[in-house]
Amino acid sequence: MTFVPFLLGIVFIFIHLTANYFIPAGRIQQIKWFSFSGGLATSYVFIYLLPTLHTEQQNIETRFLNLAMDSEIYIIGLLGVVMLMAVQISIHQNYVSDESSFWLTIGFYAVYNALVSFTILSSEVYGLQALFYGFAIGLHFLAVAHDMWREFREPYERYGRYILAAGILVGWILALTTDLSALTKSIIFAFVSGAMIYNVFINEIPKEKDTHFPSFLIAVVFYSMIAISLKLFFEWY
Repeated sequence: MTFVPFLLGIVFIFIHLTANYFIPAGRIQQIKWFSFSGGLATSYVFIYLLPTLHTEQQNIETRFLNLAMDSEIYIIGLLGVVMLMAVQISIHQNYVSDESSFWLTIGFYAVYNALVSFTILSSEVYGLQALFYGFAIGLHFLAVAHDMWREFREPYERYGRYILAAGILVGWILALTTDLSALTKSIIFAFVSGAMIYNVFINEIPKEKDTHFPSFLIAVVFYSMIAISLKLFFEWY
C-alpha cells in the first residue's frame, strides 16, 4: 500500500470519530455546507462512479464473453440500492423499535464502510488520483456520519462512531491481507456504488427548500472541471 491510500484510511477513521464537530452550527452555514457537499457528491457519481461501472461491465464482457450479458454489474448495483432502501424503510416506517433501528443502520453502514474502504484501498489508483477521489469519499462519509449522529445522537456518540470507524479498519485490513479476483472486486464495487448513488440522491442532496443553489452549483462546476481536466492531463480512466 502506498502512502496516499494509507493516509486516506487514517482520514476516513478520523472523520467517523469526529464528524459532528466538522458541521457548522448555524442553520445558514449548514445549508451552504450540505449544498456544497451534495454538489461534490453528485459530480462524483456522474464523473467517476457511472463511467467506472460501465468500464467494469465491459471488462466482464471481455473476460466472460460467452456468459456475460450487458447488465450484470448494473444488477449488482441495483441490489445495493434495494438493500439500503430496505434499511431506510424499516427505520422510517417504524417496522422495528428505535434500538433495533440503530443497530440495523449501524450494522449496514459498518459493512458498507468496510466494502468502501476495501474498494478504495485495494484499487489500482495511486497518488493524486487517489487523493482526489478520496476527497469526495471523505465528504460522503462525513455526510453519512452526521446523518447517523442526528438520527441516533446518544447511541452514536457511545457506540456508533466507533463501530463505523471499525468498519473502515476492517476494509483496510482486508485490502492488505487478501487478494480477491477481479470479478469479485467488480461485484463489491458495483454493490457499493448502488448504495452510494441511492444515499447521495436521497440523503446527501438537500431538499429544494433547504438548498443554497449557488453553493451546490459551485461544487458541481468546481469538482467536474478539475476531474475532467485531470483525467485529460494524466489520462485517468
